[in-house]
Amino acid sequence: MKISILHADVSAGSGKDEQDVLVQVEAVHKSLLFLGHEPSRLPVTLDLRKAEEDLVRIRPDLVFNLVESLAGTGRFIHFAPALLEHLSIPFTGAGSESLYITTGKILSKERLRYAGIATPGWMTGNRQPVADTEFGPPYIVKPAWEDASVGLDDQSIVFDRGNLDRVFRDKTDRFGNCFIESFIEGREINVSLLAGEHGVQVLPPAEILFEDFPDGKPRIVGYDAKWETGSFEYRNTPRNFDFSENDAVLLGQLEDISRRCWDIFDLRGYARVDFRIDRESKPWVIEVNANPCISPDAGFTAAADRANLSYDRMIVRILENSI
Repeated sequence: MKISILHADVSAGSGKDEQDVLVQVEAVHKSLLFLGHEPSRLPVTLDLRKAEEDLVRIRPDLVFNLVESLAGTGRFIHFAPALLEHLSIPFTGAGSESLYITTGKILSKERLRYAGIATPGWMTGNRQPVADTEFGPPYIVKPAWEDASVGLDDQSIVFDRGNLDRVFRDKTDRFGNCFIESFIEGREINVSLLAGEHGVQVLPPAEILFEDFPDGKPRIVGYDAKWETGSFEYRNTPRNFDFSENDAVLLGQLEDISRRCWDIFDLRGYARVDFRIDRESKPWVIEVNANPCISPDAGFTAAADRANLSYDRMIVRILENSI
């Protein structure tokens, strides 16, 4: 097949989170060549008219959609699949509505709460808590429209409500719309999902370990932990796929919730659900990721490898689900 790999046009001065899409493009391009397809790379910007003209000219049989943001913001992530839907071109991964809702953190949390899935309580700029009762500290302040841990660092965790306004204003000034969430102190586990011939497959879950974190240092996967290879956070947050028998009930709950998220958000191709586990072993969904990163060193790829799926076989599964 003639396959166009659609991705954001990344400038040289972009952050490491944006530059990573080029790593994904290279890996997918190499895999598609190996699988006997005719791949080409198609960078796009907010000039969707030009993107439409390019697609009409190329006439791909299928588009591998790796657009994670446009103009440096995740708020526009759904523009690419919306264009492809308009042109009736098959494409990989989630549709425009699913991407819009899962990228919009508050929209995602509203849908989770409506479905009866536990997600931490939250407040927006007007300070109206969305929970059965008012919740207190600790809080975490997050950008409402960004993925890849953009805007998350130790200063995002607020233990004193008196400091909440200052942190909220600072984060909003730097990263746009933000919201305040109840911070779940405990374990962090990611569950990856891959479409299959007989329905979605739940890949082996991975726990993020916070090794040698000193007392008082927030146990979160912030921007440094994801992208700054020389940082303490990057070196000390390895993935662990080995769980004890004591976690059997918990892992069963995580699988069930992840499957429900796949259906609730109408996910396709591949996805990842991120959980925090509180001290009573209750799982809370903190994020649903449609079209997560599939770089060779990404968590999703590691989970596929743990399930004895090579990178090429993973790509085949994603392609098959889009046709």
